[in-house]
Amino acid sequence: MPTFDHQALRQTIEQGASTLSRNALPPVLVAQALEGKEAELTADGALCVRTGAFTGRSPKDKFIVRDGLTEHSVWWDNAGALSPRHFDVLLADAIASLTGQKLLRQDLLAGADPRHQYAVTVLTPSAWHALFIRNLLIRPGEVETGAAAPVTIVHVPHFKADPARHGSRSNTVIALDMSRNIVVIAGTLYAGEIKKSVFSLFNFHAPRQGVLPMHCSANLGADGETALFFGLSGTGKTTLSNDPARPLIGDDEHGWSQDGIFNLEGGCYAKTVKLSASAEPEIFAATKCFGTVLENVVLDGASAVPDFNDISLTENTRAAYPLQMLPSIAKGSMGGVPRTVVFLTADAFGVLPPIARLTPEQAVYHFLSGYTAKVAGTERGVTEPQATFSACFGAPFMPLHPSVYGEMLAEKLASSGAKAWLINTGWTGGSYGVGRRIDLASTRLLLNAALGGTLEQSPMRMDALFGFAVPLAVEGVAPGLLTPRDTWADSEAYDAKAAYLAGLFRKNFEKFGVDADASAGPRFAQAAE
Repeated sequence: MPTFDHQALRQTIEQGASTLSRNALPPVLVAQALEGKEAELTADGALCVRTGAFTGRSPKDKFIVRDGLTEHSVWWDNAGALSPRHFDVLLADAIASLTGQKLLRQDLLAGADPRHQYAVTVLTPSAWHALFIRNLLIRPGEVETGAAAPVTIVHVPHFKADPARHGSRSNTVIALDMSRNIVVIAGTLYAGEIKKSVFSLFNFHAPRQGVLPMHCSANLGADGETALFFGLSGTGKTTLSNDPARPLIGDDEHGWSQDGIFNLEGGCYAKTVKLSASAEPEIFAATKCFGTVLENVVLDGASAVPDFNDISLTENTRAAYPLQMLPSIAKGSMGGVPRTVVFLTADAFGVLPPIARLTPEQAVYHFLSGYTAKVAGTERGVTEPQATFSACFGAPFMPLHPSVYGEMLAEKLASSGAKAWLINTGWTGGSYGVGRRIDLASTRLLLNAALGGTLEQSPMRMDALFGFAVPLAVEGVAPGLLTPRDTWADSEAYDAKAAYLAGLFRKNFEKFGVDADASAGPRFAQAAE
């Protein structure tokens, strides 16, 4: 791991501050945020904040220092490069901007496994950002502590970077020095940048320790078996992994070591758009807790009650809260070697079956593809779904070439014997606008059958185009749902759309180069059932 005097750096930053608040607890941070007019309280006592112009991450403004450590290891096609000189100037100017300001320091942990742990210190002038990251990372005393590698994050949301002076693209910059484990975040109030910077550092270093970093959720079954859920936004990853009968290890960032799974975080960052008590009761209840941070959620002016259906600020409304606010969580945020790996997709083209069994090779292919489809209904004149591919289901946070993570997944699947499944939570009976969304009840039945092992010996058919195995029948699920082609009124239209989607998969996979094994992907044969 990198060697650098983080204590000296932190002392330098703190010496210039007008006041220093060290490891303040939620009541103090809430009071400071309200006093500074950074936020307002909801009727239930949660802290509601707005992030201004940036209501999501700024991936084009993220940079990694290009030096001897990163030169030949980072996948530069997927990352901006910053020179060491530019980073040092940026760091010095960011520190100077904090002179005379109040400063809040939070000393936290990332990594529930003491053998793979980071000691993260966040320095910020913003009380609500300090509360946010305290909610999201692991609080001292919650897990066993090991020889944690130090990380320092300098958070200056109101500082404007100068592209000519700092090598940035704009006034906003998220800069990561992997050699020294230093992060500078400037020019954005969006708090997700802090948490994802920690994840990016982990994703760079973890493979060197034999740990597969994963953008996924994880939970535990009745006999302690672990299940992983990969999926992009809108696929149901959070909903399906939050199950009262299966304690949650974590909802977003994990590591897979030779001993099992561990959460990188100590909290959840859940989307709240259209959130309801009936659909997601655990998350809904967490939004009512004191200390929860609600990001860009609109409040009723008279009652201060959150309106989760109001997306006038953004569809990316969020709630940040500690894991302890959930009713069923895994002790120590760790689990054993996974038995089941689930890849979730919301296929808006209506092509993929609601569930399919994957071979290990197919699992790696779909992991590298990271497919889902977005419905562009908010854009005038756009009626067709838009395919989205994000390598490893988290390309913006994966500094190394996807093949590094893909090869590690292949090794983990081989050594663990874990079964892999593709679950489509998207459309059936036609594409978006014609077909209907697969109902959650059916998806849960299919998921539970996969987790319980009852599908392993079920009769299967082989999909002629995609090559995976699809169950012929699952108890409680309408038989016709399992064969997408039969749900379409026009079978030829299904064949055409299936061939189109297969082409998108093949085209996307070309970016991984000629050495990437595409043999486990869609075939060139015509779609037929």
